[in-house]
Amino acid sequence: MKEKNTENTPYDIEGDLDEETLFVVSQTFKALGDPTRIRILHLLHQKECAVNEIADTLNLSQSTVSHQLRFLKNLRLVKNRRAGTTIFYSHDDEHVIQILEQVIAHARHS
Repeated sequence: MKEKNTENTPYDIEGDLDEETLFVVSQTFKALGDPTRIRILHLLHQKECAVNEIADTLNLSQSTVSHQLRFLKNLRLVKNRRAGTTIFYSHDDEHVIQILEQVIAHARHS
């Protein structure tokens, strides 16, 4: 007999996935499936950065960085804060960062 999930969690690990959850999961994997977004998330895991710092560090155009940050922000994978006229970005989901770091460790494992 299967035990019922009695933990105080907002989801049932063993139950069916609803459409919204499926969509968010697939979009999260889509975000992690792009090398530019991986590089941005990895950098933002290390430190908070403005768009121009991300662009300079990763050798990308500011337009590319802004476009990717918008995608990541819509998925709530990054967040921002304003300091004067500068907007600083940081990662916003430790769960996704843990997945990313695990996959990076897996890729580097020989």
